[in-house]
This record gives sequence, C-alpha cells and structure tokens, in this order.
Amino acid sequence: MAPKNNVQFSIRKYRASDEHAAMSLFQTGIIEHVYPAFFRAMSHPDHLGVTLGICMAGYVLGGSSYFQALLFGSAWAGLLYYCCHEIYQGYMARRLSADMAQIQANYLDNPDNGFWVAEADVNGQVKVIGIMAVRGTRGEEDGERLGDWNGGEMGGAPEINAGGYGELLHMVVSFPWRRRTLGTGLVQKALDFCKERGYARLILDIGSPQTAAISLYQKSGFVQTASHSNTHANPWVSKLARINVMRMEKIIQ
Repeated sequence: MAPKNNVQFSIRKYRASDEHAAMSLFQTGIIEHVYPAFFRAMSHPDHLGVTLGICMAGYVLGGSSYFQALLFGSAWAGLLYYCCHEIYQGYMARRLSADMAQIQANYLDNPDNGFWVAEADVNGQVKVIGIMAVRGTRGEEDGERLGDWNGGEMGGAPEINAGGYGELLHMVVSFPWRRRTLGTGLVQKALDFCKERGYARLILDIGSPQTAAISLYQKSGFVQTASHSNTHANPWVSKLARINVMRMEKIIQ
C-alpha cells in the first residue's frame, strides 16, 4: 500500500471482475478532456479574432441587435465545442472497439503487455480509482508504427529499437485521487514493467489540453520528442480544435 496524508491505495493486475469499473473510468477520463480542449481552443488568438468578427457581423446584420451578435457568437462556440467533442469521442469509440474490447486477451494474455488497476477503500468499500496499460513492441521501427490518434506515422526519421519499447496507454486516475501520488505510482509501475521486459524506453502520446498529465510525465523524467496536429478526425475538425498530439518518452536505465 502507498500512503500519503492518511490515504492508502494499491496497484495490482487487472481482473475480469474489474471490467465495469475500468470501462467506466476509462470513458469518463477521456470525455472529461472535452471542456479543457474547448476552452483552450476558444482562447486561441486566432479564434478570439474570429469570435469578435462573427459577433460584429451578427450585430450589423441584425440591425444593431446584441441578441443577434450573441447568437452568431454562440453558433461559432458551438462549432468549436463540437470539434473538440468529436475528437475525444471518436478516439474513445475506436479504443472501445479495439484493444479495450478484450482487455484480458489484448493485455494480460500477452507477456509483452500489461494492464493494472489501482484500488482503495472508499467509505468502507474497495473501489477501482485508477487504470493503466502498457503495450510492448519488439523489433519495430518507430516510423512504421501507426499512431492511435491520426492513423498515420508520427513523422521524422525512423529509429530502430533493438530492445523494443513499451507504450503507456489509458492512464486514468479518478478525480478525488489526483495529486496524491497515485499517478506517479502508476507511471513507476509501467517503468518497472518495461525494465523487467528489457525494453529500452517507455513512450506515450498525449493531447496538448491535458496539461496536468503532461506536468506529471515531465516530473517523472519524460521529455517531448515529437508532436503533430493531425487526429483521426476530419482535417477541418482537427484544425478548428487546435489539439496537438505530443510524443513523450523516457529512456529506461
């Protein structure tokens, strides 16, 4: 058990009985990024200028109507929200129909992969409060790997990894348990797993709106090695949402 401020949690391998809790936490953890992405997009200088222009157009076309200005501005904000929601909703749907559809077969039955849950006593009941997965790859060039976000290559020159590497996926911590070392504990579990398997490094892809998670990974020794703005969504959706996908990695010693 890992204590902090009279709080205890434990990290163990996934069991079949965890499926409902793990799926619920995964879906909540993905969708919660929509609002931060939306506010980040709305506050971008280019979008602020467009918002002002659209509101002024509504004001003029409506005959000096503040209501029309507000209506036009709201329509633009609604479009940006749709774009952000489409990206995260689409990503979640793809994962639920792929590796998350059969966690046992895709992770636990493969010795190169792993899936863990964190649990703690909540009001007298032991509940799942975090999840994390690692997918191992051996003898593959980075440039050949298809990105989960955009269905294409990350870009840049391919790099051969003789020892293979692990990819950290689906790390979600329940909101009340954040900033209590649980995230750090999950990352360390992933690093220990990769070291046991002989992987040379641990990598991950993360969206730019996830600032708290990015900070956590940086404190854990991860550095950004690449980024792109393409997602699985239509190009115009990705452009309006202004979500950059960052590749971060840590060398395992």
